[in-house]
Amino acid sequence: MTDLDLKETAVPAPGSTRRTKASSGRSATLVVGCVLTGLIVLLAVVSYFWLPYSTDDTSGGRLDGPGASHLLGTDKLGRDLFTQLMTGARIAMQAGLGSVLIAALLGVTLGVLAAFAQGWLDDTLSAFLDILIAFPTLLLAMLIVAARSATLSSAILAIGLAQSAVVARLVRILVKRVLSQDYITASRTSGTSWPRIVAGHVLPNIWPTLVVNLALQFGLAVLAEAGLSYLGLGAPPPNASWGRMLQEAQATFTTAPAGALAPGILLVLLVVGVNLVADGLRDTLDPATRRRRA
Repeated sequence: MTDLDLKETAVPAPGSTRRTKASSGRSATLVVGCVLTGLIVLLAVVSYFWLPYSTDDTSGGRLDGPGASHLLGTDKLGRDLFTQLMTGARIAMQAGLGSVLIAALLGVTLGVLAAFAQGWLDDTLSAFLDILIAFPTLLLAMLIVAARSATLSSAILAIGLAQSAVVARLVRILVKRVLSQDYITASRTSGTSWPRIVAGHVLPNIWPTLVVNLALQFGLAVLAEAGLSYLGLGAPPPNASWGRMLQEAQATFTTAPAGALAPGILLVLLVVGVNLVADGLRDTLDPATRRRRA
């Protein structure tokens, strides 16, 4: 047997098989999360172009069971449940994306500014962020609704403002950690301006952790919107938010359980899917995590 043959038949290193299995497990987590989230996204996208019935169509029988004309049956007003689920998927995606966008824009801006603050200004901004984090999202939504009206945009604004404080505190910690590195000092010594340092060094180093956190915030925003709609502070009728569907179906759960089970299951699938995506992204984007789990 030649040296080449010996190399080709060499036994793998003891840790290589374990690392391969761990890598495939992390990939499976990301794939499962993308599949679950993708199903809800598909429902939301299709709802923009096609719905089985109009959202205010009450021509169906009250609390009819699943059948050929109504795939999942109807609610107590005779509206098609599958149509409401598709509309609810659209509202959930709008709430999640809109809230995360607001949280990202405000949170990153405040976090970067707070990271550069020193002395009393740093303490003041930190206390301000802690107060915002402790402020209940529901109470903030009530204040915004009182100033505006009970609409989806009001709910998105309230959730986004509440989440921006969480994002800002995370960004502040991450930016301060990056600013303490030696290559930042070297860049400043060479005459690089702070805006160029933030754009060229700070943001590229914090974005993997930030993306994972924003993915988690998306799931929390969907749950928050469902909770607000359940209390009547979200999208008004005939918009069929999953939270509003749960509220309307609770009185008829024993006779027509599909009205509560269907939106509840989709809500769980979306939140679980987004959390799996966040977990997979953390393993994929964060080199430190990959090294620890290898």
